[in-house]
Amino acid sequence: MRILVTNDDGIHAPGLETLEGIARTLSDDVWVVAPESDQSGVSHSLSLNDPLRLRQVSEKRFAVKGTPSDCVIMGVRHILKDHGPDLVLSGVNRGQNVAEDVTYSGTIAAAMEGTILNVRSIALSQAYGAGGRGAIKWACAAHHGPGVVKKILEIGIEPGIVVNVNFPDCEPEEVVGTSVAAQGMRNQALLAIDARHDGRGNPYFWLAFAKARFEPGHGTDLRAIAENRISVTPLRLDLTDEPTLTRFAQAFAE
Repeated sequence: MRILVTNDDGIHAPGLETLEGIARTLSDDVWVVAPESDQSGVSHSLSLNDPLRLRQVSEKRFAVKGTPSDCVIMGVRHILKDHGPDLVLSGVNRGQNVAEDVTYSGTIAAAMEGTILNVRSIALSQAYGAGGRGAIKWACAAHHGPGVVKKILEIGIEPGIVVNVNFPDCEPEEVVGTSVAAQGMRNQALLAIDARHDGRGNPYFWLAFAKARFEPGHGTDLRAIAENRISVTPLRLDLTDEPTLTRFAQAFAE
């Protein structure tokens, strides 16, 4: 099996090294094509107004000056054009990608691009808590990742489906289990604008989340992570809402 590994945190991210390790438990034919720099939060954007710069880092490792989606396209359509990948693994992201994160995440977007190109694709992310980015428990994803990916491949991934996997903020032995969970929803009242001024008195702003407790819904990815469970969520590329489609069709037919 030929595996294409990518991410949105960049070619030097520790999560990418973790994911390479997971991939190598599945195959010896592992290729890495990742962004030259951090592309977190770029979602499914493509570089249409700038050229893509490709740099070979080492054997089977490439960096692209572009987005995660650019990387997957470069990997499938250029680097591996004569023998495409059988699987795209994206991550392991620095921080969870749950709830509405899936619409912002470059990690998930890379997996979506793989699915668009008819390659089975899985996005993986490692949650972290109060300890911050300096205390991420990569061992959790490294230990449980191979088994989760193998199980997903055994079950099978239907065309048009992206699988989103999140590992909880705990040590490997503290994981309670795995939950096949629905995409959750946070309280968006927590989203805030942090207004500041630079040294010259000019205003600038940061998007921020206020720290407050909220109750994640039962059966959601948010609840799974909160309970030290690995969450596995299948996402559809087709975003059509069937009940609303039917209701609108009936109304416009009148």
